[in-house]
Amino acid sequence: MGLAERRAVKDFQDNHFPGWQERIHAAAGFAVPVEVDWTSLAIDGEAHLYAECWPKVYFEPLVDGLTDVTRDDMGREALAAGLKQITIKHNPSVIYGDEGYGYATFAGGVLSLEHATHTNVDDVAPRTKGVIRALEKGL
Repeated sequence: MGLAERRAVKDFQDNHFPGWQERIHAAAGFAVPVEVDWTSLAIDGEAHLYAECWPKVYFEPLVDGLTDVTRDDMGREALAAGLKQITIKHNPSVIYGDEGYGYATFAGGVLSLEHATHTNVDDVAPRTKGVIRALEKGL
């Protein structure tokens, strides 16, 4: 990771991620720990895309999925009892968000989101459905 990438990661961590973290916590109904593998997300030579792509690939589907799952008391209670952590990581072999493609998995209280960071960026809805299905199946 070069200087441009480190600067872009730091900018996202300082100026964008805190707002996303607040939205994630609000959607979940509690302060669930979110662990982001920033090094894996930081693709060399693509620093100019981080602020545009990361929200669409990881954070928007996560917030929207959590919001759907917690739409009623049953969902809020199940999520609070079952979700212990969220992990986010770049995985170049996952380019689709639909169920069965590995974007969202839920096991042992950990919701893991893995996707190629800058691929199929605008496919937010299928990734949201992937989050919902993973949580509904595992909770």
